[in-house]
Amino acid sequence: MKQNPQKRDKALQPLSRDHHHGLLLCWKIREGFKRNIEVNRIKLYIDWFYKEHLLPHFEVEEKYVFTILGNENELTNRAIAEHRRLKRLFESSTEIQGNLSLIEEELESHIRFEERILFSEIQNIATDEQLSEIQINHSDTKFADNLTDPFWE
Repeated sequence: MKQNPQKRDKALQPLSRDHHHGLLLCWKIREGFKRNIEVNRIKLYIDWFYKEHLLPHFEVEEKYVFTILGNENELTNRAIAEHRRLKRLFESSTEIQGNLSLIEEELESHIRFEERILFSEIQNIATDEQLSEIQINHSDTKFADNLTDPFWE
């Protein structure tokens, strides 16, 4: 029997839209590799994305979303560990091609985990006050891409 996807609560929708842009980042990395783009060009873009979008996203999740499940929850611990791993990969300036490949794989896997498992669990137990706190602290702003060097086109 096929299970219908759970409708995402309004408070979590901006974070899910952030995830969409993260998946697009993974696609852009794959496109860059497919087109034999010089890795430093790709790295410039991911550095921008990391600073402007991913770090603020991680901060909101860790401060307002993951706390709903508590510090001892295995799903929360997994998400935080994955955030740490991704931060190390993004911040590394060595083995750029290998790290870009790992970012593409691990970020996509992380986003799928949060969307399919973690957010569903959070949505099931969060109080209206907790959801309101998320909504207050993460506005749904329109994504402004960095098109200085659209290497993926």
